[in-house]
Amino acid sequence: LRITATGNDPNILHRTGDRLSKFAQSLGLRFQFHPLLIVSNDINCIIDPLALDLHPDEALAINCVLYLHKLLKEDSRALRLFLHKIKALNPKVVTIAEQEANHNHPVFLQRLVEALDHYTSVFDSLEATLPPNSRERLAVEQVWFGREIMDIVAAEGVNRRERHQRYEAWEVMLRSSGFSNVSLSPFALSQAKLLLRLHYPSEGYKLQIRNDSLFLGWQNRALFSVSSWH
Repeated sequence: LRITATGNDPNILHRTGDRLSKFAQSLGLRFQFHPLLIVSNDINCIIDPLALDLHPDEALAINCVLYLHKLLKEDSRALRLFLHKIKALNPKVVTIAEQEANHNHPVFLQRLVEALDHYTSVFDSLEATLPPNSRERLAVEQVWFGREIMDIVAAEGVNRRERHQRYEAWEVMLRSSGFSNVSLSPFALSQAKLLLRLHYPSEGYKLQIRNDSLFLGWQNRALFSVSSWH
């Protein structure tokens, strides 16, 4: 297994590589990790076949976690270019994980109402999972979700990067770019349920499959979608 990870922080990339290498070693798995440092959101750099060091007859899987929405600006040209370049690499599978919310509405009030609904459920789930004085919880709330919320409600135009969209919008975009949905196997669902119960035992978390895609939610509110494409 070879993993090429992209990012703009070399320390995070190297720490990630060290953790994965140790985990692979504990499994007796032959493993290589290649950090690909990007100094800007340069699409051509991210998916340059030379930078990715692709090998002949190698099965390529591309994993986009909470990334595609950052390519959405006032138009979708950057995203369509990215998807076109991914398709040209002929991967065996492309997995996509995105927040299940519509924070890309041009009207501020619509974004505010949607953000209030979405993040209320997010913070409720954290309340049931981690104690109030948890260092991990404070970091997630302030550093991660705090910055997201500020971007959604306070930034405008090209300065706004958190442009989350619901699964239906991503489905239209991917199908129009030539991708087809890959059905999830029963094993994938059972594995997801097992991991959820091991690490987040609260009964408030829900897993649901719709349109051959997996949705993670809190109570009756879907928070994230995960889907596979080819």
